[in-house]
Amino acid sequence: MDSALLARLKMALPAEAIVQGEALAGRTEDWLHQRPVRAQLLLRPGTTAEVSAALKLCHGAGQPVIVHAGLSGLVHGADTTPSDIVLSLERLRRIESIDPVQRIAVVEAGVTLQELQEAAEEAGLIFPLDLGARGSATLGGNAATNAGGNRVLRFGMTREMVLGLEVVLADGTVLPAMNRLIKNNSGYDLKQLFIGSEGTLGVITRLVLRLREKPQRQEVMFAAVPGFEALAALLKHMDRALGGGLSAFEVMWPEFYALVTTPPAAGRAPVPHGAPFYALVESLGGASDRFQAACESAIESGLVSDAAVAQSQAEVAAIWGLRDDVLQTARWGLPFAFDVSLPIRDMPAYVERVRGELRANWPAIRLWVFGHMGDGNLHVVVSPDGLPAEARPRVERIVYEPLQALGGAVSAEHGIGLEKKGWLRISRSPEEIALMRVLKQALDPKGILNPGRVV
Repeated sequence: MDSALLARLKMALPAEAIVQGEALAGRTEDWLHQRPVRAQLLLRPGTTAEVSAALKLCHGAGQPVIVHAGLSGLVHGADTTPSDIVLSLERLRRIESIDPVQRIAVVEAGVTLQELQEAAEEAGLIFPLDLGARGSATLGGNAATNAGGNRVLRFGMTREMVLGLEVVLADGTVLPAMNRLIKNNSGYDLKQLFIGSEGTLGVITRLVLRLREKPQRQEVMFAAVPGFEALAALLKHMDRALGGGLSAFEVMWPEFYALVTTPPAAGRAPVPHGAPFYALVESLGGASDRFQAACESAIESGLVSDAAVAQSQAEVAAIWGLRDDVLQTARWGLPFAFDVSLPIRDMPAYVERVRGELRANWPAIRLWVFGHMGDGNLHVVVSPDGLPAEARPRVERIVYEPLQALGGAVSAEHGIGLEKKGWLRISRSPEEIALMRVLKQALDPKGILNPGRVV
C-alpha cells in the first residue's frame, strides 16, 4: 500500500477509524470466521463525511476498496487480498428516527436487521424483512445485496422496503437520495442503481426504510404433504383462503427435514417423518379462525396428510427454528450452498435431475433441498464430505446449467460476488451484462469499489 496514501488517511480520519498491523488479528472476511482479513488496512469511518473522505483519497490513488458490512454473505463478496483496503461500516450504528405516523425508519448502514426489528416492534410496527442471519446482517448490506428472506411472498425483496438512500460514490461524492415518500415519481429512481449492486457502484451509508403496522396475530402450520402437485395446490389454496394474509410458504425436501429434527440437531419433528414434502405456512395479521378453517379444508381435500398448528409463540419459534437451522448442513464440512430461482412447476424435475447427476458422479453424496417455494427460490446444499478438492466446478455446472432452459436464476437472493460471476451468463443476456459494465464504468471509472465482483 502507498505510504503516502496511508499518511493522508491518518490525517483525514480519527485514530479509532484506522486498524492495521497486529490490531487486524481476529478480523475475518466471512461469517464462519474461517478466512482472516488479508488486507493490510481496515478503515472504520464513524460518519458519512469520514466515508466520503476515505473514498476520495482512495479514488485519487487508484486504491481498491473492499466494503464490509455484517459479513453474512455466501458468495465471497467480502474476500480481500494484501493489496486491498477494507472499508467497514460497523461504526455507523445509529437508528436515527422511527416515525410511527409516516411509518418509516431512518437508519445508518451498520444497524443490524434485528436491531431495527426490535426498535420497530417497540413502536407498534414491524420491518418485515426477515432472514436467519438477522442478528449480524446489516441493513446497508441487506440493501446492497437486495436481500430476500422468509417473507418475500407478501412483502417483496429489500428494494420494496427502501424509500431512500444516502450513498457515497467512488470519488467521495455524497448522493443524498433520502426520499421519505412512498409515492415519488420525480425523475429517475436513482436508489435502485445501488440496491443489489453489491457495493460495486457506491457505498450505502444511510437508509430510509418503510415500516408496517405490527400484525395482531401470527399463525403457523407445519404440514406433511403427499406430493409436489399437492404442494403447489396448497400454496394456491392458502393464498386464496387467507385473502392476502399469507406471509411465508417454506418447503423442505425430506432429507433436510430429517437433518434438522434428529440429534444432534435440537429441533424435534412437529409431524412424523416419511412424507415426500413438508411445508411451513405462515399468516400475519389474519383472524385465527380463518387460518384454522384454511388448514382444515387443506387436510379435508387431501392437500395435507398431517399437520401441526402452532398454539403458542414458543411453538411458532420452534417451527421457524427448524427452517433457520441451516448450520446442520455443515456437520461434514463447509457445504457448497446454492441459491437458485426457477418456475415452481419445474422444481421437482429440476431437483431430480440435479440429484441424479450428482449421484451418478458421487453415489454417496449428501444433498439437502429447502427454501422459499412461495417466491420460487430453492436452496440446494451439497456436503463436501467425500468429494475431491477439484469437484466444486463440476458440482456448479450440474446445479446451474439446467436453469438456463428454465429461465431460472443462479442467484435468487445471495448475490453474485466473486463466486458466481462466471455463471452470470445463465441468468442475464450479453446485452444486460454489457449495460452493467457501462454503469460500473460511469460510476466507478477507476474500478476501485469491490473490484471483480458481479461483472
